[in-house]
Amino acid sequence: MVGQNKGKKRGAASRETPEEKAPLFPKSKGIDVPSDPEYSSDDEEEVEEGDFDEMLKEMANDQGIDSDDAGDSIDEEEVEEGDDESDIHSSDIEGASSEDGDDESEDGDESEESDNEEDSSLVRVASRSTDDQHTAVDRQDEIEGNSEEELEEVDMDKLTIRDFVGDIQGWKEYRKTLPQIDAGYASDSSTEDPANTIGNVPIEWYEDYPHIGYDIDGKRILKPATADELDKFLANMDDPDVFRTARDEVNQQDVKLSEEEIDIIRRIQGGNIPDADYNPYEETVEWFTSKTMQTPLSGAPLAKRGFIPSKWEHKRVMKIVRAIRQGRITRSSAPSKDAKPRFYDVWEKAEQNEEDSAQQKRLARRARMPAPRLALPSHDESYHPPAEYLPSEAERQNWLDEDPDHRKKNYLPQDFGSLRSVPGYERFVQERFQRCLDLYLAPRMLKRTTQLNAEELMPKLPDPRDLRPFPSVESLVYLGHTGRVRSISVDPTGLWLLSGSDDGTVRLWEIVSGRCAKIWDLKETVHMVAWCPSADVCVFAAAAGSRTVIVIPSELCDEHKRLLSEELVRAGFNSAAQAEEGEEEDDSLPVSWDMPTSAEQATGIHVSVTMHKTVKSVMWHRRGDYLATLTSEEGGSSVLIHQVSKHKSQRPFRKLKGAVQSIMFHPTKPWFLVATQRYVRIYNLMQQALIKTLQPGVKWISSIDVHPQGDNVIVGSYDKKLSWFDLDLSVKPYRSIRYHRQAIRQVQYSRKFPLFATTSDDGTIQVYHGMVYQDLNQNPLIVPLKILRGHEIRNSLGVLDCLFHPIQPWLISSGADGTIRLWT
Repeated sequence: MVGQNKGKKRGAASRETPEEKAPLFPKSKGIDVPSDPEYSSDDEEEVEEGDFDEMLKEMANDQGIDSDDAGDSIDEEEVEEGDDESDIHSSDIEGASSEDGDDESEDGDESEESDNEEDSSLVRVASRSTDDQHTAVDRQDEIEGNSEEELEEVDMDKLTIRDFVGDIQGWKEYRKTLPQIDAGYASDSSTEDPANTIGNVPIEWYEDYPHIGYDIDGKRILKPATADELDKFLANMDDPDVFRTARDEVNQQDVKLSEEEIDIIRRIQGGNIPDADYNPYEETVEWFTSKTMQTPLSGAPLAKRGFIPSKWEHKRVMKIVRAIRQGRITRSSAPSKDAKPRFYDVWEKAEQNEEDSAQQKRLARRARMPAPRLALPSHDESYHPPAEYLPSEAERQNWLDEDPDHRKKNYLPQDFGSLRSVPGYERFVQERFQRCLDLYLAPRMLKRTTQLNAEELMPKLPDPRDLRPFPSVESLVYLGHTGRVRSISVDPTGLWLLSGSDDGTVRLWEIVSGRCAKIWDLKETVHMVAWCPSADVCVFAAAAGSRTVIVIPSELCDEHKRLLSEELVRAGFNSAAQAEEGEEEDDSLPVSWDMPTSAEQATGIHVSVTMHKTVKSVMWHRRGDYLATLTSEEGGSSVLIHQVSKHKSQRPFRKLKGAVQSIMFHPTKPWFLVATQRYVRIYNLMQQALIKTLQPGVKWISSIDVHPQGDNVIVGSYDKKLSWFDLDLSVKPYRSIRYHRQAIRQVQYSRKFPLFATTSDDGTIQVYHGMVYQDLNQNPLIVPLKILRGHEIRNSLGVLDCLFHPIQPWLISSGADGTIRLWT
C-alpha cells in the first residue's frame, strides 16, 4: 500500500499545471532573488545539465534525501508531521480522497468501523490543509508588508537543498547569489584551504602551462606576471616591508608576514618554543601522591600472586623448621665473661694503657691493620721472559758466589719452552714460612693519616677580574734602537721616556704617541739611564762605558726649572767650592768630575763623571742630590755615592763580601741596600751599621726592588725564583714564586697601584697583584694576574728591563730584540 500511495502521489505531482508549480524560492522563507540582467548562464563554463543534475543528486544524498523521491518525501512529511509549509494545493486533497476511495474499493471486506475511521482521518487532513492555506495567506501578507522580524529569522546563507525540493532551477539561481570563498593568508583560520587547491603537488609540474592550479570552483588560476631581477631589486628598494615578505610558491605571490608570524620565526631561530603563550615551567600536577585513594586508578583485577602465598617461600620456611626440630640449628648462647679467647692479640697490651677506658679498648680492637702486601711479579719472573731479562753466564756465576742474605733477588730468571715444562717451585714452603714469620714477628703500628684534597691545600685567591686595573694588552711599540735596550726610565710627570741601548744612544720618547723627540749619541754601550726623582728639577743620568753623564733636556722644562737644574749641576764647578772641598777629597778614589766638550754641552750634557771601570748601574736618592753608581770593579770601590751639588764622591764600604749585583736607596728611610750573589745586606747610612741580612736562598741574585711603603722587598734571581721579603717578619722569604722558565732579569714595584712585575729571558712579563695592608696582623696578598708575551728572544736573552708608569696602571718593557713596548 505504501508503494501504491507513493505512485499515486507521484502521478498527482506530474498532473500539476505549470501555473501551479512552486516558485523559484519558497515563499515561506521570504527570500527576494536579486535580478542581474547582465549575468547569464551562458557566461559560465560549458557544463552539461546532466552533469549538474548528477551533482545536485549527490548533494541531496549527502543531505539524507533520496534523489528519486525528493518531491514525494516532502509531501509525506507535510501530511504526516504537519510542517508549516504553505504551498498545499487542492490537488493534493483530491489525490488523498481518491486514494481513500481506491482503498475502500480494494478492501471491500473491511468492517464499517474502518470506513468511519478513514472518513474521520480524511476530514482531519482536509481541515489541516485548509488551516495551512489560511496560514500561508497570512504569511504572504506579512512578507509583502516587509516585516523585519520575519526577515531576521530567514538566514540565506543557511539554506540547503531540502528547501528547494522539486525546484532544481531555483537551487541553481540561489547558488549564483552566494559569495565566493577566498581562504588566503588574510584568513584568521589556519584550517581554511588556500586559493590554489591543487594540494600537495609540486608546483614545477605547472611550469609548461599558463596556469598554476585551480580554485575552489574548479576555475583555472593563471600565472601572474613575473618581473626580471632589476625590477625586483627596484621594487624591493621602494618597499619598506621587503624584509617582512615571504614568497608563496603555491599561489605565486609575495605574502606580508604578520607580527605573530614574525614572532614565531624569531622563536624558532632562537631555539625557543614557537607558541608564545606556552609555559614550559608550569606547576607539576601530582598525579600520584602519598595519599591513599578510596577508589583505585585502574579497574583491572588484582594479580593472583598478590593474595596467594608463595610456594617456594613455604618450602624454605619448612626446611628451616625441620632443621630447628632436628637440632641442627640452635640458638647461640652469650659468651661468658670468664671464657678464655681462642686466639690472643700479642699487640693488645703494647697499644693499650691501663688508664684507657673500655670504650677506647673496644675501638682499638675494632681497628684492623691489614697485612703488608707482597710486591707484584715483574717480567723476569715469567716462565718465558724476554731475552734482555735472562742473565748471562757471568751474572749467573756472580749470583751463585754471592751470599744469600746479600742477594737482590732470591731467584734467577729462567726460560721454559711452554707452561707445561715449568716444574714446581722448590722454595715455595720456605717463602711461605718466611712470610708468616714476617707477619708474626715484625712490629706494626696503626698510622693515622688525614685525607686532604688538593683543592683544600690551594689558597683561596680572588678572581683576577676583581683586581683590575692592571696591564694586560700591548698598546704601543717604540721602534728605533738597533741594539739591545738595556734600560728605560720615566720622568716624574709621566710624559717622557728615556731608553739606553747597546747602539750607544740614549733616546727620548713621548709615551702617548711613541714619537722619538731627541737622541744623544754617547759612542759606548749605555748600561743604565735614570731620571732624577725630584719634581723641582729636570735632570737625568746615563751610564755609558766607564763614565756617567748628567744631562738637562732643556726642551722639556720651563725657564724656572731649567735654572734650578743648571744651578744644581754646575754648583760644583765653583772655584770657592773647589777650594773648600779640595783638602778633604780622597785622592785614592778612581773618580773625576769633568766639564764636557762644547759639542756635548750643546746637546744638554753638563757634567761627566769618569771612573776606572765600566759603570753597570746608576740609582738616584729620593731627594735628587745624591747619586749611587755600581761598577764592575771588585771590592769596596765598586759602590760609590756622589753628591751632585758639590761634585763630591765617597766610598761607603772599605770591604765587601762577594761581588755586588745591585744597589738601591730605601724610599723612606736612610737605608742602603746592597745585593751580592747570595745575600741582600741593608745598611743604615746615618749610623754606618749593618741592620740585617736577607737570605733569599738562591744561587745568583739578579735584581732587587723595595715597596713604596718600605716594609717589603722582592728579589729576582737567575735561577728562575722570585722571593718576597717582609722586613718586619724574618730574614727568610715570606713567599717564594717560581713561574718563569728562564732567568729573571728585572723586578719592579708600582709606585701607585698594588702591582709588581718580573721579566725573564723566556720572553714573558708576569704581572702580580701585591697588596700590603696597614694592619700588621694581616699578611700581604699575592695573586698572579697576567702573563704578557710580545718580545722576541735574541741570543738567549728576552726581556731585559721593565717599569711601571708613575700615574697610570701601565707597564713599559724593553728587550733584547731592540723594541720598547707599552702595556695598558
